[in-house]
Amino acid sequence: VQLQASGGGLVQAGGSLRLSCAASGRTFSSYDMGWFRQAPGKEREFVAAIKWSGDSTYYANSVKGRFTISRDNAKNTVYLQMNSLKPEDTAVYYCAARSGSDSLFYTRAYDYRVWGQGTQVTVSS
Repeated sequence: VQLQASGGGLVQAGGSLRLSCAASGRTFSSYDMGWFRQAPGKEREFVAAIKWSGDSTYYANSVKGRFTISRDNAKNTVYLQMNSLKPEDTAVYYCAARSGSDSLFYTRAYDYRVWGQGTQVTVSS
């Protein structure tokens, strides 16, 4: 599978953005998907994940209640709806995929085998 992230941009604090990650390949529905972000000078950090079936999600505490991850397996796409954005949400956002082989959620970048190219999100104060 190959991933292409889009939807980033410049938004004021309190605003919203929806990121999309389009996947190529016929096996998208077998992959767990995750969103990560990386701010300048910082390590890549976990944001949210969704199981291959779409029936279970997991969030970093920093975004819980503000961000929503979802997927449409018919469209081979995973989304990240970001509301109530804060300046500290500014980062390059990456989507990632890993084989959905168990019921666990994985929050470390090295657990994900496939990565998209990243999309910049900038939140102004």
